[in-house]
Amino acid sequence: MSDTLRDYRRSIDNIDAALVHLLAERFKITQKVGAYKAAAGLPPADPAREAEQVARLRRLAQEAELDPDFTEKFLRFIIDEVIRHHERAGSSRPPA
Repeated sequence: MSDTLRDYRRSIDNIDAALVHLLAERFKITQKVGAYKAAAGLPPADPAREAEQVARLRRLAQEAELDPDFTEKFLRFIIDEVIRHHERAGSSRPPA
């Protein structure tokens, strides 16, 4: 394998590791949001917020020269997982 390819792959590996750590941090915060929503009796999903986030990240993707459709699919996957966590947090709440 050439040094150039090895360097590219090392860079990709570093970026992948950073993405995993960023996602872990994001999910730590969204777990706190889920606990807050459950305690406050709020619904797990917030369609208006989700729409704002999708629009904002599509704009950021365009600015970064990244496919906005890919970005939206990626964000939708994350949002769906967060909602699933929030639903679990709400269902584990003791009855009032």
